[in-house]
Amino acid sequence: MPHLPEDTMTAVDARPPAPRPALLLTQYSALLALLALIALNALTTPNFLTLTALNINMTQTATILIVAVGMTYVIATGGIDLSVGSIMAISGALAPLLFLQSGLPAGIGIPLAVILPVLAAGLCGAFNGLLVTRFRIQPIIATLVLFIAGRGIAQVISGGQLINFPDARFKFLGSSVVFGLNIQVVLMLVIVAAAIWALRATLFGRYVIAVGGNPEAARLAGVPVTRTKVLVYTLSGMLAGLAGLITIAVNNSSDANLVGQNMELDAIAAVAVGGTALSGGKVSLVGTLIGALFIQLLRYTLLVKGVPDAAALIVKAAIIVGAVALQARRRS
Repeated sequence: MPHLPEDTMTAVDARPPAPRPALLLTQYSALLALLALIALNALTTPNFLTLTALNINMTQTATILIVAVGMTYVIATGGIDLSVGSIMAISGALAPLLFLQSGLPAGIGIPLAVILPVLAAGLCGAFNGLLVTRFRIQPIIATLVLFIAGRGIAQVISGGQLINFPDARFKFLGSSVVFGLNIQVVLMLVIVAAAIWALRATLFGRYVIAVGGNPEAARLAGVPVTRTKVLVYTLSGMLAGLAGLITIAVNNSSDANLVGQNMELDAIAAVAVGGTALSGGKVSLVGTLIGALFIQLLRYTLLVKGVPDAAALIVKAAIIVGAVALQARRRS
């Protein structure tokens, strides 16, 4: 077995032998690919090694990584969540509705415009979890329901219109600066740190790994498999809801057709590239961080090189295929 990163958790606790160089290259392929992409841009992209470029890339990475953290937990249990982009759109449509039309004082309306959409997104995630557990629907089919219907729900909420609300009282989620970093970057780092701690230091984290490794054995051992799965889908929904709020705060507007578009692809790619097994039972949140940085930097590189968006989607799909192939090699 190859050496596992420090934060990597698996359903089997065994001491791996020292890996061969080829296995080292396979294990750390995501990190090596990220470093290679950084080197390429440093050599060919003007002003890449500046604080402005770094801030842009970290800010753009934030929403991908926040969603990818929830996706990591879902995939760790052997599931998948195709609905995260649509849930982002629902959250992004609810916020201006509450913010602009509630008639409440700013001191109440603003917190509600943040809290309620995230809670609604969590309910969407819980709905996915119930379809998977109670109705025993395959996760890819269960989450496809909201993947399709969720964006329609967001369009109904918004009336199918672009909603502008450049109000500084709400823009704090997109433009505030804390310790010299944009607020979404700070939120991203806090969420990643909390997710790593929960995975390694809490009973819930151990349940997640056990369910992904062997759900039937976990059930016989007393692990609440159904509750654990519902919780991870709820977490995925809430993080997607937060990412939706960040997106509309950055753009000063909400468009149900565009908020969260293709986010499920970016999140799954980040998780797969980072080394979390798509079959469940093995998870690396540091790997997800590396994967999200790689996905964003790849997007940035293709953009500055003039590559069309359609081609970029093909590249991302190819990356997922390559990541799955590398995972198969690791297991062998």
